[in-house]
Amino acid sequence: MKTNYKEIINIIKKSRYQALKSVNTELINLYWEIGAYVSSETDTEDWGKATVKELSNYIHNNEIGIKGFSASNIWRMKQFYDTYKAYPKLAPLVREISWTNNLMIMSGTKSIEEKEFYLKLSFREKYSKRELNRQISSGYYERTILAPVARESQNRATILREIHPAAESVFKDSYVFDFLDLPDGFSENDLQKGLVNNLKKFLLEIGRDFSFIGENYRVQVGKNDFFIDLLFFHREL
Repeated sequence: MKTNYKEIINIIKKSRYQALKSVNTELINLYWEIGAYVSSETDTEDWGKATVKELSNYIHNNEIGIKGFSASNIWRMKQFYDTYKAYPKLAPLVREISWTNNLMIMSGTKSIEEKEFYLKLSFREKYSKRELNRQISSGYYERTILAPVARESQNRATILREIHPAAESVFKDSYVFDFLDLPDGFSENDLQKGLVNNLKKFLLEIGRDFSFIGENYRVQVGKNDFFIDLLFFHREL
């Protein structure tokens, strides 16, 4: 009988992921509590840059080898707490993503609605720092939330909405393909070739769960042949 060792590997990977997730959650909890303490002290005591610097030095002198507690990072912890303390529904979300991604969302967004959008997106898509930065820099929030949706909703097939209501959130109203570096006046063929050559970046732009099937994909309807420029399959839909 052949033993399926892949199941053991999957168990190991799952356990490792849960361990890393727990470590990240505890780290964010720690930064939250320190941020809350510093915020409270700066409101009630004569705390300033000099005091926070003393605190940073004290931590490093008493916990040899510890990292992440520079004066600037302690101020970021305070900012982190002050940003979300009035929004308890976001507390679980900030603990699900890395500290680096939290900092990027804090510094790269303006409204709390925009922050919530990228927190949910980063958690759902498991974004790396680079992927999250690209989405923020390309204005993904504005294109998804603030873009007109009336025309988009009208063009969506009614039967698709009935079968899978989530389909409305799968397709964007506009896409950014600045990574192609196409010249002015490019042709449709140039666009197609550029997208295929940058397929990984293209998949990141169009969204989660899209798989590339092929280009100039032949389909037959009755006795007629048609060719789809680029065909993608959405696994969830």
